[in-house]
Amino acid sequence: MRPVPWLSPLLYGVVLVVGCYAGMAGLGVVRPEFVAGLVVLALVDVFERRRHPERTPPTPAVALLVVRAALVVVVAAADGSGMSRVLFLLLPFGAYFVFGRLVAIALGLVCVALVVITFQVTVPGWTRQVEQVSDLLMFAVGLVLTVAMAAVAVEEQRGRAKLAELSAAAERNRVARDIHDGLGHHLTAVSVLLEKASAFRDRDPAVADQAVADAHESARRALEDVRRSVRTLREPFRLSSALGELTSGLKVTLDCAGDEGDYDPAVLLAVYRAAQEGITNVLRHANASAVSVNVHCGEVDLRLVVADDGRGFDGGEGFGLLGMRERVAQVGGAVEVHSAPDAGTRLVVTVPRRTS
Repeated sequence: MRPVPWLSPLLYGVVLVVGCYAGMAGLGVVRPEFVAGLVVLALVDVFERRRHPERTPPTPAVALLVVRAALVVVVAAADGSGMSRVLFLLLPFGAYFVFGRLVAIALGLVCVALVVITFQVTVPGWTRQVEQVSDLLMFAVGLVLTVAMAAVAVEEQRGRAKLAELSAAAERNRVARDIHDGLGHHLTAVSVLLEKASAFRDRDPAVADQAVADAHESARRALEDVRRSVRTLREPFRLSSALGELTSGLKVTLDCAGDEGDYDPAVLLAVYRAAQEGITNVLRHANASAVSVNVHCGEVDLRLVVADDGRGFDGGEGFGLLGMRERVAQVGGAVEVHSAPDAGTRLVVTVPRRTS
């Protein structure tokens, strides 16, 4: 994790302006080491970010921490305004990101001790002077706020990293579902058609040739489906057109009704993938003679029904139905499957219409 990048340049700039003003106004003696130290501090930050863009390893971090501490001492000693003491807060702040809270707090206490020692050496009787006591209290308050700010920044960075992991996992699941629902459907159709061609090769060559041609067409649709998945990121998705292409060449009755323009593209794509999975399951398992796909885009909800008169099944759902449920649930819908042995299967997908 990397500390907040704008904090140290901001403090360097503020300290530089205040220190130069104090020197020109005669409020304190500012030696040349003051400006030189600030410049070197800024260069150390640039060096660290270029050498370790993501995270500084512990050993280099310790060395850089020592260098920064020495430079801050030099700058503070050369600054007659006293403003440079605020730079000590950067030490526990940066340490929090590499070494954690306990090291940052311990380093903060060391910085407080350095300020106390400085007052003890340079300002006799400082404990009875309001200005020095107030400076020490403000420094302690600043230290507490600095550690708290570092803790918040660390948690925020961890949250972003976790969100990125969840987004990557969601994208992997989406790609897996797309591969299963899209290519899986078409490859199943190709497999069925090629088996048909093999079975009819000797008995009826014309039927076999037609099956091979249909397999080629299904392979072409598989490629088009991949392209469609890419186009949906840029172009409006039409459910009725996609279902028409999906069922073309298959013995499937398709009926689409209603205005799909009232529904989000994500909803339409989820329903399309559900229909695709339903048809794939029929082709793969049902041994059905009749298959129907009905879609109704109503004012209240969008309803998809995929029904067949095949062999049916009794319980047990594979990855395809699980992925379908997840995909439909992401758009606020629900999936129902009604089936029994030798009684066909009826897949019902319902997605409510979301109104603004």
